[in-house]
Amino acid sequence: MPAIKQLPSHVADLIAAGEVVERPASVVKELLENAIDAGASAIVAEIAHGGMTYLRITDNGCGIAPEDLPTAFLRHATSKLRTAEDLNAIGTLGFRGEALAAISAVSRVDVLSCVSGADSGASLHLEGGVAGEVRPAGCPRGTTIVVRDLFYNTPARMKFMKKDTAEGAAVSGIVTHLALSHPDVSFRLLRDGAEVLHTPGDGTLQSAIYAAMGRDFARGLLIVHGASDPVAVDGFVSQPLQCHGTRGKQVFFVNGRLVKSQLLTAALEEAYRNRMMKGKFPGCVLHVTLPPDQVDVNVHPAKTVVKFAADKPVFDAVYYTVLDALDAQDRPASPAAPPQEAPRDFFRTMTAREYRAAAQEAPRAKTAPNPAAGGVQLRMHDVAVPHKPFTAEVMRGGQPVTYQITPPAPPVKAPRPQPEQQTIEPEQVKPWRIVGEVLKTYIVCEDENQTVWLIDKHAAHERIRFDALRAAATPPMAQSLLTPLAVDLAEAEYDAVLEHLPLLESFAFSCEDFGGGTVLVRRIPADIRPEDAPAALEELAEKLALGGADPEGARDALLHTMACKSAIKAGMDTSPAELAALVAQVQSGAVAYCPHGRPVKYALSRYDIEKMFKRA
Repeated sequence: MPAIKQLPSHVADLIAAGEVVERPASVVKELLENAIDAGASAIVAEIAHGGMTYLRITDNGCGIAPEDLPTAFLRHATSKLRTAEDLNAIGTLGFRGEALAAISAVSRVDVLSCVSGADSGASLHLEGGVAGEVRPAGCPRGTTIVVRDLFYNTPARMKFMKKDTAEGAAVSGIVTHLALSHPDVSFRLLRDGAEVLHTPGDGTLQSAIYAAMGRDFARGLLIVHGASDPVAVDGFVSQPLQCHGTRGKQVFFVNGRLVKSQLLTAALEEAYRNRMMKGKFPGCVLHVTLPPDQVDVNVHPAKTVVKFAADKPVFDAVYYTVLDALDAQDRPASPAAPPQEAPRDFFRTMTAREYRAAAQEAPRAKTAPNPAAGGVQLRMHDVAVPHKPFTAEVMRGGQPVTYQITPPAPPVKAPRPQPEQQTIEPEQVKPWRIVGEVLKTYIVCEDENQTVWLIDKHAAHERIRFDALRAAATPPMAQSLLTPLAVDLAEAEYDAVLEHLPLLESFAFSCEDFGGGTVLVRRIPADIRPEDAPAALEELAEKLALGGADPEGARDALLHTMACKSAIKAGMDTSPAELAALVAQVQSGAVAYCPHGRPVKYALSRYDIEKMFKRA
């Protein structure tokens, strides 16, 4: 066994940096959290080329004293913890004391800072974790940190970085989430010289949501406010009819910290049970607050995963608070008393304009003709028979006048041609019979071996559509929309769509950038209904964002979504002919699994059924 030796300090620093700094977004997150902890009320983030070559964070916080600048970039150096007991009640976003050391170890860093009341500030340059000399510098109150050439000394990490658009999208997502977690702080993000985000910092969460997530998302929200000791829940959730195709717009904060929690997601979606369409997901911006000693944020280096001391109180607080907001929306308003109609004055004088307006509003009365006023009244003396004349007496001016009326002859109909004799061949007997359909989802059929089959019609048709799309030599047929669809996407999904526009175009999705996270869709596949197109594009965007740049994987992801959206849905009414066609494909062995790998049929033998009923 080789001898055990302690790693050199610079190698240990590079390994530690890999745990904290994964990409430019990681750097932005750590620096922004430090700025918030420093009490900043305005923060500006600037990036170039996705943050790989240039990244700057400027804040107006309390600043760093000149003598503390070199110490701030040492490992395990922090101003936020003093004793081991402090770990039981962490109230700040940053606390590990590794962020600045990790960032400086893999980049070139310049920092300028000035504390409140000082006449001037100080600057420090670091390269590869090695600090230079602290120098006096003129700068406003607060701290500015510039990070250049990220991973310049670790080229192995560079090949794992994505395109500039994807890295920039990740940075935008971090700034957006921090802006939502601290609406009292004004955030500004500049991306390659263009401003892409600016929140007012007025302390109103809805203002931050409007600026960060767009007008359409912000105006379709319900207020959520409630508490179940010791947990409080505040924020906004989407209305059931305005849910989304993915979970990309679910944002949770615990004590001001962005977290990813299956517990909170499950509590939110459970409150929407039986209120939203299948395949849709609610959006939210929810702040969960509880005592610091009831949550452990020190379970993951990125600090995005937390552990609660007790899960049930947190689940119940989110579930019942959201449920109350949804119930309040569904509760009908008290009926208003009908307005009292003012008495009409039949003898008032009206102008010509008033008379015309009143005549247009009043319904037209249908009156019967009045013989005394010169109307016409018919009296039939004979029964009207086709082709035969009859007599009619008309009263005019009170005097009878008799007319002889001859009705026109009806048109002569040509004789109907006799149908030709057709030979109907007997239908070929199939080795199964369709018994029926249950729950508008599963087809029941029986084969010649006395086996009962349950067939999932959606899964079967989805596989048929997927195979047909994949085998097609020509691209899918497109349909042009009379009115373009505006689809709002999360930041990562938005950039994924813009990065794969040619690929989407090859599958009949014609999209263009509308700015602000919105994409205009002008053409869609002919097999997809226009009302399903936004959800289909959201799902495609999510798969593209997760799947990276693999062309074959992206193609299959697109085909999966198109097949799913164009297939027969569970719960739909399906004609007997359609059911027969699906069963023929399944029972012939052409279809066995859906594109996601789920089986499309399940067999019950006669023995299985008799065993259930204790007959075997």
